[in-house]
Amino acid sequence: MEVLFRGDIIAVFRHQGVLFAIDGVCMHQGGPLAKGQLRDGTITCPWHGWQYELKTGCNATTCKPMLKTYEIQEADGVIEIDVPD
Repeated sequence: MEVLFRGDIIAVFRHQGVLFAIDGVCMHQGGPLAKGQLRDGTITCPWHGWQYELKTGCNATTCKPMLKTYEIQEADGVIEIDVPD
């Protein structure tokens, strides 16, 4: 799922029962990460195959942090993302 908040695109995933929120735009050429393939905790950009770890936002190849991650929780069926000011 993809959400837009204050001009930022955030991709939201549920992987193995755990929610993750991460920047929704690939650092390579702006591909839509919410439309990527999720496997083993890694999201693959559908445009050119760049991969990111959901938990850390790190590039899966270089292990360098590239994407912002957000605290996310669900209560009574409502998903809340903590977006800092």
